Amino acid sequence: MMNPKLDPIFKQLNALILGKQQLLEQIVTCVLARGHVLLNDVPGVGKTTLAHALAAVLGMGYKRVQFTNDMLPTDLLGVNIFQPQNGEFIFQPGPVFNPFLLADEINRASPKLQSALLEAMEEGQVSVDGKTYHLPQPFLVVATQNPVEQLGTYPLPESQLDRFMMCLSMGYPAEKEEKQLYLSGGRRQYIPKIKPITNSKILQQWQAEAAETTISPAAAEYIYRLVQATRVPGRFAVGLSPRAGLAVVRAAKAHAWVHARAHVLPEDVKAIWVAVAAHRLQPIQSQQDSRTVLTEMLDHVAVV
Repeated sequence: MMNPKLDPIFKQLNALILGKQQLLEQIVTCVLARGHVLLNDVPGVGKTTLAHALAAVLGMGYKRVQFTNDMLPTDLLGVNIFQPQNGEFIFQPGPVFNPFLLADEINRASPKLQSALLEAMEEGQVSVDGKTYHLPQPFLVVATQNPVEQLGTYPLPESQLDRFMMCLSMGYPAEKEEKQLYLSGGRRQYIPKIKPITNSKILQQWQAEAAETTISPAAAEYIYRLVQATRVPGRFAVGLSPRAGLAVVRAAKAHAWVHARAHVLPEDVKAIWVAVAAHRLQPIQSQQDSRTVLTEMLDHVAVV
C-alpha cells in the first residue's frame, strides 16, 4: 500500500514519465531520505524531464545548470562583486542556492568544479573567499551523467559518488510507452501543467516522519550482513563504508514510509539496496557489473 500523502505526487509523475513506477518510487524515496540522486544514462531517455517534473510537483525552486569543461566553481557557487559606490564587496549567490539543483551532465565538468559540490551536498553550505553561506533547506541535487565512454567526460571520483545516496538509470521505455511518446510528441510540454503538492515546510515534515520510522535490531543486523558481504575479499576493490551503511538505513526507512509502514521490513532494504550501493563499488573482475553482484548477494545473505 502506498502512503496516501504521496498519491497525488505519483499520479502526476506517472502521467508524465510513462511506465517507470519503480524508478519514481526510488527517486521519491531518496528525496524523503534527504539524499541526492545521480541519473546515469544515455542522452534522450528523459532524465532532465524527470528532474524538472519532480521539482515542479514538490514545489521546489528549480535551477538547471549545464556543466561544461570550462565552467568555473564561481559559476556554480557565486562570487563577490565590488560595489564602487560604497567600497564594499557584495556576494552574488550562484545557482547552487536554489532548493533543487539539476547538475546536467556533471561528468563533463572538470574535477575542480565537481569537487565544488562536495561541501554543498554534504554540509548544506558553501564557502566563498573564506566566508560560509548556508543553502536553503531542503536542498536537493539531481545530477545527470552520460556513460563514461562518451567523448569529453571525466569519471566522478569515489568521494563525489559517495555523496549521492542513489544512482538510478532511466532505461529505454517499453514498447507501448515509447509508441505513446511518438503519438503525443514528448512529455516535457506537460510540465507547466503540473500542480505542486508540497512546499518546503511540508516536505521537511515528511522527511522528519520518514527519519522516525522504526528499525529493529534484526533489520539492522540484516543491513550489516549485506554491508559486510561487500567486504569479502575477491568481490570488490573496497567494500562499503559505515557511511554507506547509514545511507542504506536512511533509504530503507524512507521506503517504508513511502509504503505507509511504521517500521523497516527486509523488503524495504532489498528495494533500495542496489540503488544505494552499486555506484560505490568496483568489482574485482572487470567483466562483472556491481549491480549484478549486489542482486545475487540478496539471494545468498540470509534475512535475520
